Amino acid sequence: MLKRFLLPYAAAIIAAAGMSALAPSSARAQDDVAAKALACSTCHGVNGSPLSATFPVIWGQQSNYLYKELHDFHSGDRNNPVMAPLVQSISLDELRAISNYIATKPWPAKPADGGAAAAPPEAIAAKMQVCKSCHQANFEGGAPAPRLAGLSYEYLRGAMNAFAAGKRTNNLDMPGFMKALTVSERDAMAKYIAGL
Repeated sequence: MLKRFLLPYAAAIIAAAGMSALAPSSARAQDDVAAKALACSTCHGVNGSPLSATFPVIWGQQSNYLYKELHDFHSGDRNNPVMAPLVQSISLDELRAISNYIATKPWPAKPADGGAAAAPPEAIAAKMQVCKSCHQANFEGGAPAPRLAGLSYEYLRGAMNAFAAGKRTNNLDMPGFMKALTVSERDAMAKYIAGL
């Protein structure tokens, strides 16, 4: 009689026991991801504001973009003497989890004295329309492209010039776009986007 009474509930009891066994493991895994992501704060900032204007904001950045960049540092498709050694000992699954974790953080607030971005000259604004097809209307990113709005002028200018010079090649479209612009056009774009 007792056996007949408990049988329908056996699957639920087993499932509940399994879920409770997974919960600590899942919490430990999340703690491990957070600990690994904490290492990023050494350069990229504990509160999402990088320690140098030449480093990108990563908090709140597109997860797919973060993973692509980490993957490329890991594989050697993107060379950086600091990033490559940091990520090469981390598995791709862990890099995906770290990317997802960092993407959930809030994008750092703009400084109160930042002011509004001055509109770029009309000729440059027209050329920027191509950028918006991937980086979105307000340069806030979305699959497949990263958020650019609010990145520092120094970082944006450096990235644009690296693509133009062929020093950064882990994107098929960006080198051609950037080479087609003059140094002053890239500079004006970087100033405008940094102010968004």
